[in-house]
Amino acid sequence: MATRSGGGGEQRTGLLYGVGAYGIWGLFPLYWPLLEPAGAVEILAHRMAWSLVAVALALLVVRRWAWIPELLRQPRKLGLIALAATVITLNWGVYIWAVNAGHVVESSLGYFINPLVTIAMGVVLLKERLRSAQWAAVGIAFAAVVVLAVGYGRPPWISLVLAFSFATYGLVKKKVNLGGLESLGAETAMLFLPAVGYLVWLGSTGDAAFGTAGVGHMALLASTGLVTAVPLVCFGAAAIRVPLSTLGLLQYLAPVFQFLVGVLYFREAMPPERWAGFALVWLALTLLTWDALRTARRTRAEAVRLAARAAAKAPEPVAADAVAPEAVAPETVAADAVAADAAGPASAPKTPRP
Repeated sequence: MATRSGGGGEQRTGLLYGVGAYGIWGLFPLYWPLLEPAGAVEILAHRMAWSLVAVALALLVVRRWAWIPELLRQPRKLGLIALAATVITLNWGVYIWAVNAGHVVESSLGYFINPLVTIAMGVVLLKERLRSAQWAAVGIAFAAVVVLAVGYGRPPWISLVLAFSFATYGLVKKKVNLGGLESLGAETAMLFLPAVGYLVWLGSTGDAAFGTAGVGHMALLASTGLVTAVPLVCFGAAAIRVPLSTLGLLQYLAPVFQFLVGVLYFREAMPPERWAGFALVWLALTLLTWDALRTARRTRAEAVRLAARAAAKAPEPVAADAVAPEAVAPETVAADAVAADAAGPASAPKTPRP
């Protein structure tokens, strides 16, 4: 009973971390306008530079440096990290500009459709096979984009750029296979010199907002590193404590909060055709979530069945001191095998970092 209670406490803690991470990401639209009169590119450069400082301090605290020499010996990984840094720069820049230009709702749409774009890219680039429900969700999402394009009088390019850039970022990160802090540290290290160089040039021309709008504004610009690193740390703490299915549901908190901030706080217009488009997107996500939960239940049931079969065929137990230290429980092997076979292309949630 004590173990179960401890596990429940860990899951509750993980849930709080997850809500904290996605809540911070979801409330970003309230933060970026505070950094004006700095322009979007200046804010982006500050975010790149100060993020490296924040991540370096975090890595110093946890004493996690061993990955750096190994990474430097792998040119292919360095190239992938450079690509990831480029793509996330595009994502961050468009998001900051869109929020400060009054397109919070359209930005939220990008993170709503991101899981669906990830699935579509898995089919096109990785030749993954989709279940029928996933095909239906992708089709509904495509219809939603058409409806929204008609409503906006143009394609929702902000949403599409955010969704495709972050889906590409997730695909590259999967191939790099580094932890969240380590990956962000490597990416921001590559972005640091260009960012600082731009800020120095901006200051030399007299166009920099940093230092011209008071100490409070300077502190806010410097805090871009913290607001980038803190939710990432919270997400990492949640990921090791709660199931992936729970994280998959929590990831929708960020675009929901962004949408509510755009509609209720910034009073952005929502004519009927936009409501119709968003309703289609939410229908697609509901279908996708239902399919993922159903598949997860089947996977667990199959794991239990295989574990029971393995236990029934197992030899008579031997003395504890005769068991090899590397022995693995058959139910663990069965669960891993079934999970690997049944996992869909979007089985693991991506970390949204708008």
